Amino acid sequence: MPTAVCPECEEKVYVDAESEQGDVVSCEECGVDLEVVGLDPVELDLYEGKGDYRDMDEAYDAYDYEADRY
Repeated sequence: MPTAVCPECEEKVYVDAESEQGDVVSCEECGVDLEVVGLDPVELDLYEGKGDYRDMDEAYDAYDYEADRY
């Protein structure tokens, strides 16, 4: 199984041999999402997806429930 280094914590990350460029994997050590940006050798970069669930979490956290507004 191919490996790469997590750019966040520098731990070894195992990448499925069937992975393609653009796939997203998670670092088991620090939990950050990583995008496969290279295949030979395998290279990973921090995933900066648009419109993913974390954007919703930030919007949820920003909502002022007492004032019923953002």
